[in-house]
Amino acid sequence: MSQDLIRENACAVVDKLRSGDVSPLELLDMLEKRISEVDGTVNALPILCFDRARDNAKALMRKPAGARGLLAGLPVPIKDLTDVAGVLSTQGSPIFRDNIPAKSDLMVENLEANGAVVYAKSNTPEFGAGANTFNEVFGATLNPWDTSKSAAGSSGGAAVALATGMAWLAQGSDMGGSLRSPAAFCGVVGMRPSIGRVAHTPKSGIDRNLGVVGPMARNVEDLALLLDAMSGDYADDPLSLPTPTTSFLSAAQSGKKPKRIAYSPDLGITPVDPEVKAITRKAAERFAEAGAIVEEAHPDWREAHECFHVLRAFDFAITKANLLRTKRDLLKPEVIWNIEEGLKLTVEQLARAEAQRVGMTARAVEFFKTYDLLLTPTTIVPPFPIEHRYVAECAGKRFDNYVEWLGIVYAITLACCPSLSLPCGFTASGLPVGVQVVGAPRADAQVIGGAKVLEDILGVRGTTPIDPREKK
Repeated sequence: MSQDLIRENACAVVDKLRSGDVSPLELLDMLEKRISEVDGTVNALPILCFDRARDNAKALMRKPAGARGLLAGLPVPIKDLTDVAGVLSTQGSPIFRDNIPAKSDLMVENLEANGAVVYAKSNTPEFGAGANTFNEVFGATLNPWDTSKSAAGSSGGAAVALATGMAWLAQGSDMGGSLRSPAAFCGVVGMRPSIGRVAHTPKSGIDRNLGVVGPMARNVEDLALLLDAMSGDYADDPLSLPTPTTSFLSAAQSGKKPKRIAYSPDLGITPVDPEVKAITRKAAERFAEAGAIVEEAHPDWREAHECFHVLRAFDFAITKANLLRTKRDLLKPEVIWNIEEGLKLTVEQLARAEAQRVGMTARAVEFFKTYDLLLTPTTIVPPFPIEHRYVAECAGKRFDNYVEWLGIVYAITLACCPSLSLPCGFTASGLPVGVQVVGAPRADAQVIGGAKVLEDILGVRGTTPIDPREKK
């Protein structure tokens, strides 16, 4: 088979799988060749499991064509925070460098039941902490548009795999922008869906919902296809939502145009690089070509930084405190800081943060009674040098900690809104910029439909995959 299929969109490849024009085994051969050609440069997929993938592909091919699920045998990589049975699962930490789980996460089981073939684990920072994908187990993942730059994180490996043609679709997760930020930095599409939209195995707490699992792809329709394959309610995840009566792919293809759009360059809470601000504003204003009213507005989310700091620290405390006690010397400084911040919290601080989140969500619901969608920059800066662990300052403001630069995405997390990062242009130096498309809680289909309308207007779809561009 020709390697040209690497550059096809996922929906087209799935159609070929369903018609029998290509087999899952042939796709795996293509991916193995492509990975050998480019991953040595970008380090996106450090864990490969092609033997397991081929066994699963053969089993799938023994089923009738109509019983192979929505993805019909399409290969999909899984982020290395999520367990895949029999495959190395390190979470980017030296503590788990030899960890091979016996059972897959519920999300992986559901994807495989829906026709996905898992062939690789994508790179992530240690425990997903920090929006720059590097760790002491596998090293750094590099941005393919300029390998001297960061791919962001924590789903950096997934975004780079998509951008370089080592994946047609990819799974990731998002707490403070971990699907959205790397999508913006790498010129692909990444979505944080609504809480409960994608079922997963609960760990450490049933109601942990700052972090969710979601899809990444090279375009909106492909992303919608993967979200359809990931969605559904399962008893093992009591908070999971039922599958919608209308598919997300149908929402992407509906052509339904939003009537009223809000754009905010900063949500009133963060500095933003002037070039990023200009590119995203211009993209948002082009919604007028679809007949939409575009206005500058945003909800009042002034408490976002305080609220997220407390709730994120608490999450680290309940999930990682034992590691701090027993493996402190193997944890990176940022993870230690997160856990220690969580262990210092009082009940009063937690109560205040939870009340702040309730208020932010209520204001979001009220805001979206006026506006169909809210658009912002996805990231406040273009891709930054890979040797920088995080963004320390922007537009003259120095940040208090290593996550504060992500306020423009974690405010959306706190307000319980679905949010998608869409490629919207490039800087003067040729680096991708993403615009964040936000909807009301549970309005995932509206976000996807609106993003597809804007994608068609902007004409940026099709700029990936690319071959990695090494710094000269």
